[in-house]
Amino acid sequence: MAVRVQTMLKAVAQELHLSQEELLKQATRSLLERQLREVKAEIFQITGRYGVSSVEEMEARYRDGTLEEADSWRDLQRLDHLEYKRDRLLKLLGTVS
Repeated sequence: MAVRVQTMLKAVAQELHLSQEELLKQATRSLLERQLREVKAEIFQITGRYGVSSVEEMEARYRDGTLEEADSWRDLQRLDHLEYKRDRLLKLLGTVS
């Protein structure tokens, strides 16, 4: 498989007039940016549904009794995961120069 991937990289890089290294950087950046957009969109849906801006704010609404846990617990867990994933993707994007 590694030989097939190398052959593909070489062909695409030549066609686009890029080095293989530059092709890999651009492809990696593009993939990370796409995933980040998807994560941010889902975060936006959840935060918009509850009128909050973050997991911390959602938890604060639980504590002060303005948000019912029974209906939103899974969304809180999902939001927590998505915020973690967003932060990891941003960190990875920072390493792709």
